[in-house]
This record gives sequence, structure tokens and C-alpha cells, in this order.
Amino acid sequence: MSIIDKYIARTIINGTLLTLLVLVSLLAFIDFISEIADLGRGEYGLVDAMLYVLLSLPRRFYELFPTAVLLGSLLSLGALAGNSELTVMRAAGISIARIIFSVLQAGLVLVVLVAIIGELVVPASERSAQVLRASALKQTISLGGQHGFWARDGLRYMYVGRVYPDLNLGSLQIYELDESKQLHTITSAKSARYINKVWQLKNVQKTRFTVDGVKSEALSRDDWPELLNPDLFNIVSVQPENMSAYELYRYSDYLQVNELDASPYKLAFWIKVITPFSSLVMLLIAMPFVFSSQRAGTAGARVLVGLLIGIGFFLLNQTINHVGQIYGFSPVISATFPVLFVAILGMLALRRIK
Repeated sequence: MSIIDKYIARTIINGTLLTLLVLVSLLAFIDFISEIADLGRGEYGLVDAMLYVLLSLPRRFYELFPTAVLLGSLLSLGALAGNSELTVMRAAGISIARIIFSVLQAGLVLVVLVAIIGELVVPASERSAQVLRASALKQTISLGGQHGFWARDGLRYMYVGRVYPDLNLGSLQIYELDESKQLHTITSAKSARYINKVWQLKNVQKTRFTVDGVKSEALSRDDWPELLNPDLFNIVSVQPENMSAYELYRYSDYLQVNELDASPYKLAFWIKVITPFSSLVMLLIAMPFVFSSQRAGTAGARVLVGLLIGIGFFLLNQTINHVGQIYGFSPVISATFPVLFVAILGMLALRRIK
């Protein structure tokens, strides 16, 4: 049976990777076309656009992986069915359950592959892509919209208006509270830079509130050995879905400790954990379509079915995730429900196969 396992696994993996290559190439071309509009802005040139798209490929790879597994398995297993190879396997005494088990074994290999890419490759490549583009365009890295970035560390609150590459910050405001939670110092700086484990603030204006009144002073430079962990800026410079599970767990824990809203990052963490297993679910869904029409179904019909199922799963996943955030559902439930729901539908469909 090991020969059958290897044959089925090779067929599915080759079909998935080929489908993934086509989908990623198509989206990479579309991404490159969209970047052409920014050519000539700042120092953003053709080579920069090509490098940006190249660095974004792992993210596209990760995003499209479940869909590629579904389409690839429908095409590759459909080819086996069309060539009557599945029929021969069943005539040789191999049960449908055993064939499904072989398919899921191949799925485990794909799960490990996508998990490694999502955890190790995507965060680093996406961060490099954002830094490259921001540096060339002379723009800031967006940290959640046009309103800058707020952070809290104990009794210290900080607003960063702009975040440039290499830990260069612009338009800072730091609010410090005393033990009774009364405001006692406001520090404003036009810029800050992290050098030799010290934050160097430039063009600083300090305002202190004391029992004797308000005192202000201007400084050309003010060094802060402890302002905020610089790793936090590396983390929030990319979208939550492009962060690793470890980074999401660490940042959500940081938000919780400081009594801030961590729900988006908790949800992103559980989605990151569950997403690799959606590849197994896609394989599970593909099996009923393959066995139910071993000879009648054409490749075009299988692709259409796969696209419809993939779009439906994506819409269901996005809907449940957003509804869960609105109504305060547990992030675990919001992340796992779509995958479990589709998996149950797949298993029910498999039970109908004779």
C-alpha cells in the first residue's frame, strides 16, 4: 500500500503546486500592474516595483494555498478518475476509505509546508516588502490607518504620528501619569531614532504639571533608554494576518497586560493556527466530487466547482470572523467554526458515496 500512498501523494502535491504556480503568477502580474502607477514617485523605480512584488509572493502563496489545494486535488484526482485509475484501485480491493486516507496523508505534507511558510517566511518577506516600498516612496508604514499609532506601557501613553523604516519615528507625544493616575508630564518631539539601544528624541518640548504650576522647557535632544520595546514597531508594521503566530501571541499578550483591546490579534492568532488545516478540509471536500463523477466530469467542470466552493468558503470564513468580532464571540470559535462546518459537510457527502 505504500506504493499507492506515494503515487496518490505525488499526484496531489504536483497538482497543487502547479495550480499554485498559475494562481500566484497571475496575481503577481496583477500586483505589478498596480505598482506601475507609483513609478517615479520619490525614488520608486521599476526595479523597486519588481522587488516589492517578488517579496510579496510568499504572502500570495500563503493566501492562495487552500484554494490551490482544492483546485489541484480536483484536477489531479479527476485525472486519475478519468483514466479509470481510481476504478482499478477499487477493483483491486482498495476501499474508498483507504484512498481517502492516502489523500489525507498527502494533505498532512501540505499542512506542514503551508505552516512553515506562514510562520517563518511570510512575516519576514512582508515586512521587507513594506520597508522597501516605504523607503523608495518616502512614505510612512501604515499602522492601522491615517491616525497614527497609540501605545501604552504602564503609566506611560505614547502617540506616534509616523513610523519610518529602520525605527525612525516622527511626531511623538508622550503622556506620563503619576501613581494617582494624574498627568504630570507631556513630552513632544518632532522625531525619534533608536540608536545603540537608546531612543534619541529630537526637537523636544517638555511640559511638567506641578503643585507650583506648569513648567515648560525646550531641548534639542533627549535620550530615553526605556521608551518602548523596538520589536513592537517591527510587529505592528505589518497587518495581523501577515504576522507569525508567535508574534501575534506576544503582541496580544502585551495588549492584554496593558488593558488594551487584543481581540483582533487573538482572532488573527487562531486563524493562523487553523488556516493550515483548511488544506485538509479542501481535500475532504474534493473527494465526493471526484468519486461521484469519475467519468462524466470534465476538467472545466471540476475547476468551476472548485472555484465556487473556494469562494464560498472564503466568504463564509470572512463573514464569521467579522460577525464574531462585532458580537464578541470567542476568537477560537470565530476561527474554527467555518473550517469545522465545511469539514462536517464534506464528511456527510463522503458517507453518501457507495
